[in-house]
Amino acid sequence: MSKLVLDPNIVHADEVYQTLVDAYEGLDAGEREAFSARLILILANHIGNEQVIRAAIDVARGDDV
Repeated sequence: MSKLVLDPNIVHADEVYQTLVDAYEGLDAGEREAFSARLILILANHIGNEQVIRAAIDVARGDDV
């Protein structure tokens, strides 16, 4: 069973963050929402573990894990 990783795990975190910010450039509100939904589904599919995905949702919502 995999566990949600909450410790820093991205070598070049600032660059990855900037890539995410840049991906939204030029998109209107509806396009941003659609892009976010697609990206979330793509990453959830990559994770492939329902328990990890549920734990990430809980953390993002501010719920106790």
